[in-house]
Amino acid sequence: MTAALVLRAPGVGELLTAVPALRALYAGGLRVVLAVPEELTELADLTGAVRAVLPTRGLDRLAWGGHRPTVAIDMYGPGPESHLRLMDLRPQRLWAFAHPVFPRLKGPPWRDDEHDVERCCRLIEWYGARTDPADLRLPPPPGHPPPASGTALIHPGAADPAYRWPPERFAEVARALVADGMRVVVTGNRRERPLGLLVAGLAGLPPESVLAGRSSLMDLCAAVSGASLLVSAHCGAAHLAPAYGVPSVTVAGGEPSGPWGPPPYLAGNRVLGGDAGVPAVLNAIKQVLSR
Repeated sequence: MTAALVLRAPGVGELLTAVPALRALYAGGLRVVLAVPEELTELADLTGAVRAVLPTRGLDRLAWGGHRPTVAIDMYGPGPESHLRLMDLRPQRLWAFAHPVFPRLKGPPWRDDEHDVERCCRLIEWYGARTDPADLRLPPPPGHPPPASGTALIHPGAADPAYRWPPERFAEVARALVADGMRVVVTGNRRERPLGLLVAGLAGLPPESVLAGRSSLMDLCAAVSGASLLVSAHCGAAHLAPAYGVPSVTVAGGEPSGPWGPPPYLAGNRVLGGDAGVPAVLNAIKQVLSR
């Protein structure tokens, strides 16, 4: 198979939103090598489209060995820095968005108002690939048991603190879910454990309900795959909901530029801006659970 080196931004959400495009490349006969941080290897494996991961961090120099890649694909951004990083490898062909620094590069134009799923698909469609932007589903990770039925996940953390909804509001939502008979679990990574404990404490949940800081990314995938609901901040974990067909409400503490959160054309997932209050979130939860 012809090798295609794909450079993608270093995050869970960025990988998940690229899944339809990656699968289209694989279906088109390309052996996809994905340049992302090494800790995303297991998540990349779940896509079924990535044959190998080239560990990298952001726009660090790519440690590509052997022959120059046949196709290098810039799904990182509009360029020019990411374009240059791939050009350093002297690929036979470069698929990338057009940029005035490179007038001979005849790629599609970048659009700030476009959802990442559609943007990645449009990029490779420009070069002849056929895509399905709804092809987002992932299999549950093997060896990681899902939670008990009726579990709601609260994921209050986000890489950018400006996008975090206030913890006391997450706690109020958690209390309302418990009152409705749901089991509530608070998720997050190791850095987000203090935030998770704060939300649980404000909600009156026991410390053992906080999985943040004591579970892996694959544990989180399993938790979402078996959950009845995900309520999260504007973060990568929000994109696990459409990956597993789980109803979700995503709310940000700020107002990110451009489309964000799960794709708006998917049923069962709602995204709300930072001005949303607790009543609006609870109403959105009722809507997604009633579908």
